[in-house]
This record gives sequence, C-alpha cells and structure tokens, in this order.
Amino acid sequence: MESSRWIAAVASIWIQCSCGASYAFGIYSPLLKSSQNYDQSTLDLISVFKDIGANAGILSGILYTSTANNRRHQSNSCLYGPWVVHAAGAIQCFIGYYFIWLAIIGAIPRQEVPVMCLFMFLAAHAQTFFNTANVVTAVQNFPEYSGTIVGIMKGFLGLSGAVLIQVYQTLFQGKPSTFLLLLALLPPILSIVLMWFVRVYQVPNRDEKEKKYLNGFSLISMVVAAYLMFLIILKNTVSLSPWAHALSLVVLLVLLSSPITIAVKAHEEDLLRSSQTLSSLNTPLIKGPNSFNSEKSAVENPRDCPNVPTNEHQKPNSEDTLHVEELNLFQAMRTMNFWLLFVAMLCGMGSGLATINNISQIGESLGYTSVQRSTLVSLWSIWNFLGRFGAGYVSDTLMHRLGWARPLFMTLTLATMAGGHLIIGSGFPGNLYVGSVLVGVCYGSQWSLMPTITSEIFGVPHMGTIFNTIAVASPVGSSILSVRVIGYIYDKEASSEGNSCSGTHCFMLSFFILASVSLFGFLVALVLFIKTRGLYRILILRRLRNSARRTSMYIVGR
Repeated sequence: MESSRWIAAVASIWIQCSCGASYAFGIYSPLLKSSQNYDQSTLDLISVFKDIGANAGILSGILYTSTANNRRHQSNSCLYGPWVVHAAGAIQCFIGYYFIWLAIIGAIPRQEVPVMCLFMFLAAHAQTFFNTANVVTAVQNFPEYSGTIVGIMKGFLGLSGAVLIQVYQTLFQGKPSTFLLLLALLPPILSIVLMWFVRVYQVPNRDEKEKKYLNGFSLISMVVAAYLMFLIILKNTVSLSPWAHALSLVVLLVLLSSPITIAVKAHEEDLLRSSQTLSSLNTPLIKGPNSFNSEKSAVENPRDCPNVPTNEHQKPNSEDTLHVEELNLFQAMRTMNFWLLFVAMLCGMGSGLATINNISQIGESLGYTSVQRSTLVSLWSIWNFLGRFGAGYVSDTLMHRLGWARPLFMTLTLATMAGGHLIIGSGFPGNLYVGSVLVGVCYGSQWSLMPTITSEIFGVPHMGTIFNTIAVASPVGSSILSVRVIGYIYDKEASSEGNSCSGTHCFMLSFFILASVSLFGFLVALVLFIKTRGLYRILILRRLRNSARRTSMYIVGR
C-alpha cells in the first residue's frame, strides 16, 4: 500500500533519533581518559577514529547497493537491502560500545590504544549504516521531494546527540559508564525492531498531498528542535529538580512519538483516494480529450513554463545527459561533477567540522565562561539541525516553484560560511554566538544538499555508495584544517605564553584561512552549478510533467 511509505518514514525518523551517539562523545570521554590512563593526545587520536568512522560510510553504501538492487522485487527476503544494512550497523554499534564499556568498568584488561581506536571506529561506523539505509530508502519512497525528506532524516540525526544527552541528564547523570551501556543497547535494539518497516515501496500514482504530510513531519522536527534549544538554555542557566528533568524527558518522548499521527492521517487519505479511484474505473468519463490541453502544453513546451529558464540554443552536454541515467561509483568518479562536489564538500564540511572541534578552546582564548562555552557546544546541534532541515526544505520548495537548481543553494551556503569564519576570526564581543550560528547552519546544510544533489546527478540506485564516498571529504578536510592550520598556528602563537594562548590573535589567522577555504569552495560549487544547469532543466521539466499528470489523474478520479 502507498501509505506504508509513511510508516517507513516514521520508523526511519525514530532510528535516526537514536543513532547519533558519536555526537555524545563529550559525555564519556573524561571517564575513558581517566580509566585507561590516556593523555590528551591519545584521547584526541581516539576521537579522530570516531570522526573517521562516523563519516566514512563507503561500505554501507556498497552493501545497500549490492543487496537492494539485486533483490528489488524480493522485499520479503531477510537479505533485503535496508534490513541487511540496519543489521550490520546494529552489530557494529553493539560490539564497539559494549567493549568500550567493558574496558571502562574493568571487566576486561586495559586495551592497547590501537584496539580502543578500533572499538571507537566500529561504534561510530555503525551510524553510517543506519543513516544510509534510512536516507536512501526515503529518497526512493519520496523522489519528488527528495530534498525535503533528506532534510528531515538528516535533521533528526543532527538532533539525536541532543536527544541522547537529555536522556543522560535525566536517567544517568553522573554515571557515564551506564550511559555507554545504553549506547551499546538502545540503537541496535531500536534498529532491529523497526527495520522491518524500512523498505522501498513502488507507488505508481503519487498525489500532490504528500507534500502536506511531509510538511507535517517538518513542523514536528522544528518543534522538537525548538524544545531542545529551550531545554539546553534552561539547564545551562538554572538547576532543575529530578522531577523537572523527568517531566522534560516525557514531553520530549511525546514529541518524538507524534510523527505517527501524520502517518495515520496519510493512511486515511490514501484509503479515501483509492476508493474514489476504484469507483471512477466503473464510471464513464465525461470529460473530452481537450480538458487537459492547457496542462499538457504547459509541461511539454518549456517556453510555457515561466519558472523554468530555457534557451533553445543551449542543449545539455553529453555528460549531463549521461547523469540523467544511473551511474555507479566508478563511473561517477570518472566525471568532473563528482570531483567538483567532493572538493566543495572538502571545503565546506572540513572547515565546519574543524570549527566545532575547536569552538570550546576558541571561547576560552576569548574569555568566555565555562557555562557560555558549554552552551555554545550544546546549541551547535540545533544550528546543525536547522541547516540540515532548512536546506532540504527550502531548496525543494524553490526548485519546484521557481526552477532554481539545487547546487545554487550550495554556493550560497558556502559563501555565508566564509562570512561566519570571518566573524569568528575577528574576535569582537559576542562573535562566537553570531559566527557559530552561521557556520553551524551552513555546515548542516551541506549534509542535506550533498546526498540530494548526488541522487539527482548520478541517479538513485548507487546513491548510497557515491554520497558516502563524497562524505569522506569531511574528516579529510577537518584533519587538514584542524591539525595543519588551526593547531599549528595556535601552538605557534602560544609558544611565547606557555601551553595556552589568550586573545584574538590566537585564532584570527586560522579562521581567515578557513574563510578563504570556504570562499574557494563557493567558487567550485559555482562551477558545478553552471555545469549542471542543463541537467537540472531536464529534472525540473520532468517534475512538472509528473505534477500535471498527477493533477489530471486526480481530476479524473473525482
């Protein structure tokens, strides 16, 4: 049934809300350091493996592609693509966090650093399996609004860290070892229970009303984000009693459960439309063949589509025509579009991740209090969510209404990110509040735009493999910019002051360099936008035709 898509979406949302455990590393990292007698550099090394694991999802993409594409018509098989990927992620998540927990409580001997790095890599690597299964399946179930559904899925993943921290503060405050055990059990169990609902549904006749229900999911995600932001600010300002913590968690769980109401309403609407369609099959059509002439001409003649730029002398080049078809990873890597997208993400994601990795130390050098620094770190997940959700929703809306190609939004976010880096580097009072908002929103937007653009340029069947390969740009860019730029310059500035540095000069040059890197990414994304205009003209016209076809079928059904 068509309505099953909505059940699959709700199941994916709930899994996304639990699988972002890598964002909660700060909760248990002090205990990990003290229990294993690590120094700070060793802990940073383990953190690097966490970042690599959480972003290097090539294996999850290959697994999804090989199982889903070969068994597209065998969705009842236990080897069906999304289920295999979820199961693999659940196994890795349990093994990684469980053995870290055993090491921390002393149940097993102290592990060598390479072994602990492996455990952390496995734990974080599971996130890519959950994310790949949910995002790629959602894109196939909602192809007309891929940007919106990717924004919703990526947005809830961005919020998952804040959700898990609220669970910790309510149930396990002061018990980070117990929290680690929760991370080993909750995501795998939830994924195994719900993964049977996550499947691709072939829906021949889609309705425009699906946008209304996606907007319902979007509204709920915004309410959850606003509520979490309120809790973060409140708990960093005043001390709450245990019953207040418990009440706040109950409200949060109720909000996270509310998407099921959207799925129920969609189910009822689909049943009503199906009954109307069945009744129309037994009723002679009154309308003549000329009743849809205006709609037909509007989608078959580009000149009659005012929102789609056309140029009869400009035709899509051979590469763009090829990209309308389906490319695998190796075919995609032989195109210029792949490397343009990779370099743009190297600049955008790399500089954004380098910022959050150093934001607490930046605040310390500028004289921010510990409460202010903690609030900045906590609120980053909210700005990250706004970027993930907002970029997908807004780019979908303007693409449908005005015919704006999606890479255009990537250029705008990279240019804005460059401005955010300049603000952070300037060091004026309150700069981190303004700069972290701009960089956080723009960083999150890359995680929504990149998978969607990948599916549109290279096709959906190998989308998981391709976008996870491009996502490797995030840890690569972060390691270069964090270690070779920010770390090197900071140590140089601090050499005359001891091991620490205070003042605007500590990070000014670093963030001016990061601004230049983001500006270069903007230029690369601009080239991608220009190069894919022909492709997006085709995509927009196809969606207009599909929209007119759905409207015609809806009128006939009535």
